Amino acid sequence: MTMHQIQLDDRLYQQAQLRASEAGIKSVDDYIADVVASDLSEKTENLDHLFTPQRLAHIDSVVAKVKAGGKTHTAEEVQEHFRKRSES
Repeated sequence: MTMHQIQLDDRLYQQAQLRASEAGIKSVDDYIADVVASDLSEKTENLDHLFTPQRLAHIDSVVAKVKAGGKTHTAEEVQEHFRKRSES
């Protein structure tokens, strides 16, 4: 099997490194190969790789905060947040 290389600028590499770590994947190469393989898969999209133990723990903590009376956000507030984030 022929192996190919790709080039990432430093910013993308650092983001991929963080995502790999969050997903429990040891290397950026393995993470990128997994992302590309998932994207190219003809099966129904499998989102299991997004639900890492860290992300599930974060979701659980947010649910607990909401149940305890924490702030919630409207759909409009969320859209505004992401609009501002994409502009920056």
